[in-house]
Amino acid sequence: MAADRSFDLRELVDPVVVAAFAGWNDAGLAATSALAHLEDLSDAQEVFALDPDDFYDFQVNRPQVTRPGPTETEISWPSTTISIGRLQDRDVVLITGPEPNLRWKTFSSQLVSALRITGPSVVVMLGALLADTPHTRPIPISGSTSDLTLAEDWGLDLSTYEGPTGILGVIAHDCHLAQFQTVSFWAAVPHYVSQTPCPKATVALLHRIEDVLDTPVDLGELTELSRAWERGVAELAADDDEIAEYVADLEQAQDAADLPEATGDAIAADFERYLRRRDHGV
Repeated sequence: MAADRSFDLRELVDPVVVAAFAGWNDAGLAATSALAHLEDLSDAQEVFALDPDDFYDFQVNRPQVTRPGPTETEISWPSTTISIGRLQDRDVVLITGPEPNLRWKTFSSQLVSALRITGPSVVVMLGALLADTPHTRPIPISGSTSDLTLAEDWGLDLSTYEGPTGILGVIAHDCHLAQFQTVSFWAAVPHYVSQTPCPKATVALLHRIEDVLDTPVDLGELTELSRAWERGVAELAADDDEIAEYVADLEQAQDAADLPEATGDAIAADFERYLRRRDHGV
């Protein structure tokens, strides 16, 4: 693990950790795009990079060749990086890279060891999956935790999933064992939309990050990109009667499921988010 020794991880201010990995955990590139947006917004500086030889199969995650000049060649190796940035009055620790292919237990252990130095207030895992959800409705975000306090304070579900997991599940498990408050947010991306990325899902995940940070996140051009994505999908659906009928069925099913949640805590959370953004001029 290489480090930038000029950066003292022990002096971070109320740090929040956010992690997202490309691949199985990242439908529509929603999670890694959200993390990339946070990197830009916080002027994040890379401070660690895990040795790719230990964790990646280069026949699966191949290195990339670039040519910065006519006689120059550079190779970029797939790796997981830890970057530090600042949003408002607190630091953010951002972890990203392709999902590793090898030695997951060692991989997770190294990351958790690095996080122990930072003393995070909360660790947030971002993911996205393909689901039966219509593009015309807000992207559903499921939030879960194994921490009773977080579940109660933020209205999250206690984790109940059993079955195959990705690297996010492994790291979340190890963070919980390390007694870090840990939460996972997953965006449900419409499965019938094959093109990527899905900026609408990225925006939905960033709204949940706003809740964690208790401060607005400047979405920049993502708001318009989200609208353009939805218009584009709508045009494609309109040209296919079978897809249009399928979308209508999904809309009806989601509206019926969401109706009981359209009051109380859900409305209060949306209103609080609106007030934060208005007060900060975002």
